[in-house]
Amino acid sequence: MPQLPDHPDLAQLRRQARELLRAAADGDADAIRRVRQVSEKTTLSTAQLALAREYGFPSWPRLKDEAERRRASAGEAAQTGYPDYLTAEAVELIEGQYADRPQLRPILDAVLALLPALGPTTVQARRTIVSLVCPRRTFAVVRATTKDRVDLGLRLDDTEPGGRLQSAKGIGGGGATVRIALRRPEDIDEEVRGLMRRAYKENAAPPPPRRPARRPGAVAGTMTVVIEGSELPGRTCRPEPDGQGHRDIYVALGGRSEDRPALTMSNKPGMAIEPVPGDAPAARWEMPVTVRRDEDGFDYGGPFVRGVRDDRHLGLIWGDLQGGDTLQVFRGAKLRLVDVDPGLIEQALRPGHTLVARIRLTDARGNPICARVHPPYLTWSVTADGAG
Repeated sequence: MPQLPDHPDLAQLRRQARELLRAAADGDADAIRRVRQVSEKTTLSTAQLALAREYGFPSWPRLKDEAERRRASAGEAAQTGYPDYLTAEAVELIEGQYADRPQLRPILDAVLALLPALGPTTVQARRTIVSLVCPRRTFAVVRATTKDRVDLGLRLDDTEPGGRLQSAKGIGGGGATVRIALRRPEDIDEEVRGLMRRAYKENAAPPPPRRPARRPGAVAGTMTVVIEGSELPGRTCRPEPDGQGHRDIYVALGGRSEDRPALTMSNKPGMAIEPVPGDAPAARWEMPVTVRRDEDGFDYGGPFVRGVRDDRHLGLIWGDLQGGDTLQVFRGAKLRLVDVDPGLIEQALRPGHTLVARIRLTDARGNPICARVHPPYLTWSVTADGAG
């Protein structure tokens, strides 16, 4: 159970609750488990209650009152002998994290040494992870993942995995979207320092003003979309050399349907529709997509379309089959409709025409394709009835 610091920051506690809610809403298994311990609902109030219970308080108001009491009674913070951004409580938890892997502590210290140059930062430590928090929210997390590797997770919302940047799935919170594997302090080079500066800047900036609610555009029609998958990766994979292996892989279409074969997902909401084994020679899914037109161009909707307006996409889901009717999801792939040439959409809306997405389902490392899929792994075209 985490301990409430002697000088708790109520704003940070509120931020922790919001980040827990966001992670649970995004399908993070650990966050869902924490919220489900107090309620079946996923709301801000249940996230606050879950956080309060983790700190040993029966309710959020009790936690809030205690935080305010401690701050009021403490007055000015005493000098602790630690850097300004590091409290004695955090130091104690960090020492526990690295007690059985002291050879990795210099890597964490090298990351922390970058903080004074970034700007005001708070270091928050839990049992297995260290969060780096700028005035607005967490921008990075550090975790001693194995006995020979530290993962630096960064919140870079518009950055896809590639090169040194790997998927942050499983790093354990903080909103991290990508991670960098660090095995020695020297791995923190100018590239890493630049990414840290970028993550701090992006997350310290105020959020953009919310656009006024827009009226849905006029319906232009319904088009048929077919996804043709080839080069499936097989039934087993291990995306990370020292990570979890997967032994009964299936790929399915994400969405909602009452009349198609589907699996439930044990760690995400929604359905895994028309699952295909990972060693099949090919995969095919067909679905209707509603197309609307407004002053910004085309927009897309329907039970198989996911994402916000500027990220509308069709999603493929990879997971391990469990018990014959449940999929344990471990990654997904985006086929972004917003990236399709509007000229192709115009053609696909004509009677007797179909928008076809041809996707290679194995990436360059031999693993299931994931994240936002780009050419040459994905191509879009339009076919007419009777054409190949």
